[in-house]
Amino acid sequence: MNAFAVPFSIATNWLGNAPDFAVPYALAALGLILTERSGVLSLGAEGLMLVGALAGIGAQIAFGHPGLSLVIAMGTASAVSILFAVMTILLRVNQVIAGLALVFFCQGLTSLAGTLFGWTNVAVTSFSALPLWPLSELPLVGRLFAQNIVVYLTLPIFIAVVWYLTRTSAGLRMRAVGENPQAADAAGISVGAWRFVAVLAGAALVGLAGAYISVVSTKLWIAGMTGGRGWIAVGLVIFARWSPWKALAGAVLFGCIEALIPQLAAAGVQLPQYFVSMTPYAITLAVMVWVAVARKSGKDGKSGDGEPGALGEPYLREERR
Repeated sequence: MNAFAVPFSIATNWLGNAPDFAVPYALAALGLILTERSGVLSLGAEGLMLVGALAGIGAQIAFGHPGLSLVIAMGTASAVSILFAVMTILLRVNQVIAGLALVFFCQGLTSLAGTLFGWTNVAVTSFSALPLWPLSELPLVGRLFAQNIVVYLTLPIFIAVVWYLTRTSAGLRMRAVGENPQAADAAGISVGAWRFVAVLAGAALVGLAGAYISVVSTKLWIAGMTGGRGWIAVGLVIFARWSPWKALAGAVLFGCIEALIPQLAAAGVQLPQYFVSMTPYAITLAVMVWVAVARKSGKDGKSGDGEPGALGEPYLREERR
């Protein structure tokens, strides 16, 4: 009996913790997809996640209501993304450079603000687990059904975004702007306005991902606490071919991998610290290489290519073709 107790406990804890690790990847990737479907290449996820994480923890310290803190974090990330929207949509700055600049700006801003306001390493309270009885009583997988409310809401959020993009006229306009802005403009659709909205809406979801890490998962703020998850989300979007459901599946995969590392350590498996730190990035690189090879070999041809046709291309009305 004891021979199976430890592996069973490790497997139970691993499955139970995986959703907590997966949610930030899923929400950040969904926000990036929403933005990039409009044709705006968004590489600033890491910075916006840090903004969301800091704003969320600050609101939680001030108000003590995690739901309100998450909403404030979403609004703050959207407000910061206005800078990126102005640079890329109005001023037509190179979107890659603007995204990288946004990351560095947000990293410095959040580190400074967290120190000035005294929010660093201040523990807060947050959502408790909500067991879904009787599913939560199942052996091995029971802990999958004892998660916080944000985990449960992630799937409805994905359903709502997919429905918006595929079933509403507003979503179809946004996708048209990302596929062929010239044709969309000719049809009377304001390319700049729709791209602006997409940037703000996507940033809100990315900010929610960051706030989840600080307010719900770790329950404190540390400078740079997102740990590169925003960059992994960027790779996840490419891996998913801009499909929300594939992105969700990829987020679950990354969440399972990340959740496995502390369980192995708890079981006494000795892993070098730097190897553990590099594992998520190594997997991301492997995924990117796999996608590139698949595209080059023709296994991921244009018919199944979900990349928006005008992704990363600035639009000038005078440059209609």
